[in-house]
Amino acid sequence: MSNGADNFYKSEKVTAQKVIFKNQYQMTVVGNLYIPKGVASTAKNPAVIVGHPMGAVKEQGSNLYAQMLAEQGFVTLAIDLSFWGESDGQPRNAVAPEMYTESFSAAVDYLGTRTFVDRNRIGVLGICGSGSFVISAAKIDPRMRAIATVSMYDMGAVTRNGLRKGQSLEQRKEMIARAAEQRYVEFTGGPTKWVDYLPVQLPADADAIRKEFYDFYRTPRGQAIPEGRTLELTQNRPISSEVKFVNFYPFNDIETISPRPMLFITGSESHSREFSEDAFQRAGQPKELYVVPGAGHVDLYDRVNLIPFGKLTEFFKSNLK
Repeated sequence: MSNGADNFYKSEKVTAQKVIFKNQYQMTVVGNLYIPKGVASTAKNPAVIVGHPMGAVKEQGSNLYAQMLAEQGFVTLAIDLSFWGESDGQPRNAVAPEMYTESFSAAVDYLGTRTFVDRNRIGVLGICGSGSFVISAAKIDPRMRAIATVSMYDMGAVTRNGLRKGQSLEQRKEMIARAAEQRYVEFTGGPTKWVDYLPVQLPADADAIRKEFYDFYRTPRGQAIPEGRTLELTQNRPISSEVKFVNFYPFNDIETISPRPMLFITGSESHSREFSEDAFQRAGQPKELYVVPGAGHVDLYDRVNLIPFGKLTEFFKSNLK
């Protein structure tokens, strides 16, 4: 793939297996577990949980990161958030920030009860929207000992205010009103109305950001269609639940995660850079903002010649001792 894109990378240095476990609400969460080859079953290893971009599945970005980190000696677990991929949750693709947060704590429950994992050395990594979900989770789950984000989106702020605060309060209120009216439609058995940000055919008037996402989610570079879904419904969300992000404030009290370390990775050219900078500014010590020269937002999903795997390895090795 172009420019080092390798989303569907398969490592020969790790063993992979699908795992299934329950969250606190007895919903099934599905993940891909990666274990470095040669690791003794009795060893107590450090582990890292990896969360996928918003609206994506573990096969999009998460598996790549999880395998690359497993090659460095970590047990890793790439999960599907509730309502996405192979994990439980109805209706499909629903926006449920609290349940996304719970998915990460459930993954800690699972890893922390494996004989080959040291439950005192578990870290988390969130890509795109999952960056805000791991922060939300870490605030109330001190078992997450080191927290990293890549190309983070604050899904609450972007829904309320748009990128670079480009959405007015009146526009937000119009969005909320449309979502509320749509609930009547769905309650009475009518069809779901979708955000449809990425239709199968790229609109002629698509802006640069939409083109950037389209090049990953709607082409062989990153396209992944879960069983039972259609291409049209991947990376898509109902407008009636999208509005729930308006009440999501992941960066409030982010400083309370301290003294657990935090690493925020973003690209110098990323349209989402504002969110990593905001989180970094608010976070307590120790913290680091790492800017990848020349990288855009989606570049850090799969372009292995840009993703700073060495930086992530250093961060988790030094903080999951």
